[in-house]
Amino acid sequence: GRLEAVTQQMGYHPQYLDSFLKTQHYLMHMDGPLPFDCRHYIAIMAAARHQCRYLVNLHVLQFLRAGGDPQWLRGLEFIPPKLRNLNEINKILAHRPWLITKEHIEKLLKISEWSWSLAELVHAVVLLAHCHALASFVFGCGCEQDEGLGGRGSLKPLSLGSPCFCEATPSNSCSQELLRINRKRSLDSCMELDSLRERMQRIHVETEGREDMRLLQQDREEGEEQGVEVCVQCGIEHCSDPSAGLSPLADTDGEVTGATNLACYMQDPDFGYQDFARRDEDQTQVFRVQDYSWEDHGFSLVNRLYSDIGHLLDEKFRMVDGLQSSAMAKRQGCEPSVFKRGIWNYIHCMFGIRYDDYDYAEVNQLLERMLKVYIKTVTCYPEKTNSEMFDRFWKQFKHSEKVHVNLLILEARMQAELLYALQAITQYMI
Repeated sequence: GRLEAVTQQMGYHPQYLDSFLKTQHYLMHMDGPLPFDCRHYIAIMAAARHQCRYLVNLHVLQFLRAGGDPQWLRGLEFIPPKLRNLNEINKILAHRPWLITKEHIEKLLKISEWSWSLAELVHAVVLLAHCHALASFVFGCGCEQDEGLGGRGSLKPLSLGSPCFCEATPSNSCSQELLRINRKRSLDSCMELDSLRERMQRIHVETEGREDMRLLQQDREEGEEQGVEVCVQCGIEHCSDPSAGLSPLADTDGEVTGATNLACYMQDPDFGYQDFARRDEDQTQVFRVQDYSWEDHGFSLVNRLYSDIGHLLDEKFRMVDGLQSSAMAKRQGCEPSVFKRGIWNYIHCMFGIRYDDYDYAEVNQLLERMLKVYIKTVTCYPEKTNSEMFDRFWKQFKHSEKVHVNLLILEARMQAELLYALQAITQYMI
């Protein structure tokens, strides 16, 4: 037995860890619309979209423990059509959630031998979004590399806890030991984040006279030379190839790691993320939070169709937003919410979600280009993340602060997927 790697990383922020474990345990092990073996198989399908062997292997074991049919592990051709029909929205939510429509929902709910109930579908959608986002965290914090590929050695095997992090609860004795270990670890650097402080202070003293259009044009010209595209809608710089100049994951023999053993769990493997709004395309219809938000719409719908999960998800969203203990913010002399909101809104922007009350010029000033490359890769192409990217993105960050950034990615991405899926369900119901 060893302390599960995800739990170990999240243990840098124990309050969030408690909230995460409660949600994970409820989704997988408590009463709900879906059978237990199907829950783990859906998790396998979700993790396979991002080639995340770490989560696939974890849920394969849990699937068998739950009495699942071993034949299902041969691939999608060997599972019931009802589960196989979930593949389309799994693919869309994982890579381009803005494409999901009420027609996708209607197709799954139509009267037939293999139809889903509304409650079952909501449970499945939450599972898919949860596992897609967790795959981002797994790659972002190096759990995948450490488990199967030698990795960077930032995670050490411990003789604590259980092999399944769903079963690790805050009441376990290992929680106190985990806190003790985390306090003693000296992985963090002590470099001050001078550049971030300067950018944040600059935001606070800026006036209405900012020359946004001129700077945007200048950024476009400079970005063309550096592989950067500028969104015409919000002015945020996006790296056109987040993994440019960085080596892909490689195994101990130096060969590029593939996903051949995971291909049986997905269809259309070439379907992946595409930039929501490219510079040279017509303006795409954006998702405005003012029209459909988690607080005003998504929470009540999901909680009504899958009892209590809305409260658990809401607690988790609020917990990551309320993390104040990180030295990342304390050293700035500014409100930590400014930095966190910049990351959150940048992630939502990549999925076409906009906030009318936010000045997106702040993102380019708050987030250095290498940090944006890291965030976009972990969010949109987590399987391309590698230890070089983790080590390079803001060397001034403590390890615990990098984990904090990855928690923001996890929750922002999950909420984005849920907003699109729940909006489509709402439109179907109307």
